[in-house]
Amino acid sequence: MILLLLLLGNPNVGKSTVFNALTGLHQHTGNWPGKTVSNAMGTTNFMNKDFLLVDIPGTYSIMSNSQEEEIARDYICFGNPNCTVVVVDSTCLERNLNLVYQTLEITNNVVVCVNLLDEAKKKGIEIDLNKLSDELGVPVVGTIARKKKTLKNLMQAIFDVCSSSQNKKYTKIDYGDTIESAIDILEPAIKKLLVNKDFYNYRWICLKVLEGNKKIISSIENYLNVKLLGNEDLQNTLAKAKELLIKNDVNLSSFKDKIVSKIMFNSETVALKVTSYAKLDYNSRNYKIDKILTSKLTGIPIMLLFFALIFWITITGANYPSQILSDLFNFIEGKLVNLFEFFNSPAWLTSVLVYGMFRTLAWVVAVMLPPMAIFFPLFTILEDLGYLPRIAFNLDGFFRKACTSGKQALTMCMGVTKLDFFIISLFVLHYLTDLPGFLQTTNIYYFISCKYYF
Repeated sequence: MILLLLLLGNPNVGKSTVFNALTGLHQHTGNWPGKTVSNAMGTTNFMNKDFLLVDIPGTYSIMSNSQEEEIARDYICFGNPNCTVVVVDSTCLERNLNLVYQTLEITNNVVVCVNLLDEAKKKGIEIDLNKLSDELGVPVVGTIARKKKTLKNLMQAIFDVCSSSQNKKYTKIDYGDTIESAIDILEPAIKKLLVNKDFYNYRWICLKVLEGNKKIISSIENYLNVKLLGNEDLQNTLAKAKELLIKNDVNLSSFKDKIVSKIMFNSETVALKVTSYAKLDYNSRNYKIDKILTSKLTGIPIMLLFFALIFWITITGANYPSQILSDLFNFIEGKLVNLFEFFNSPAWLTSVLVYGMFRTLAWVVAVMLPPMAIFFPLFTILEDLGYLPRIAFNLDGFFRKACTSGKQALTMCMGVTKLDFFIISLFVLHYLTDLPGFLQTTNIYYFISCKYYF
């Protein structure tokens, strides 16, 4: 029997690194939010048990505000994992505990992996893992992804959770008398409706039904094959619960705010209890850098300067390898023409294979490969320095006016390279107008494909 493990965590917490270390696979460990667009899977063996690990998209929340959050939420809720491992960053525990508490609302088969302990040590941060485990009510393991010993401790904790048949006593968040009373009113009706379903966390469903999030409710209905909004008994009970909320000045718009506020309050409280700092100003340098790089006055000019520098280096630096590749392909083209003449090939075949296919491919590679080989490593350097999330932050306000987010700026920068590729390819094909008529029509189809692409 293969046990299913789920790896969950914020972006930049080392989740994919832990995944690679456990499975031996090599997934990209980039810092761009939403980088993992699909689930990566790998297997490992521990104590003669086979485990299937699923690395789901990095997300800050599972309250379904984006595609990544929906993927993570649905897999946790309905993927029936034997254990969910929430990887958190030890250098910013407070922010990461928000996701831990949201996960504990859905499942209690949880192991919290406090990663990057080496980075925390450098900053003089110490976390009492035992105390954190007591506060959360689930196993907590500290790890440094590069050290196999810490990963063995993690696997041992996972093995214990998967092997235990006892109900785990995780710490439940108290949302206040009003909301808790509304949950108590609704929960019996939910239990009655799901009595034959393989899903136990009725409390979480109560919260989502009270919240009225149609996307989440739709997912619950689809996965559990049940009708929530169309059930008359449930709707009558829901009306009573909502009446109680409104009577106590909790309307639907403020309901979610109260839930989020309570989760954040618990995260702050627990983080303060379990974390100690050798230097209270350990992060002052980062704050000073952020103040400059994300300032309304200096953030945008510095960003534009970085982009201008990167594109200048890319364009100027690509000239030399482009010329070398061009000369090489021209030499090969001449040899190919001689080869076709040696075999007395018809002119149209030479035009198609050499002047058409080979020359087009050669020109595109000679022009595009060098800039890409320079541009992407430079972007990787910015990624490793942590500047890309700051770019996303700077541009978030502008992009929200277009009904998107600042994260889209990073993919648009990547899209510049694709745009160059298509434009250059188009000009190359247009240049080859001395080809036979049926090849000239290729330009028409290429124009059409470019139109659909953009």
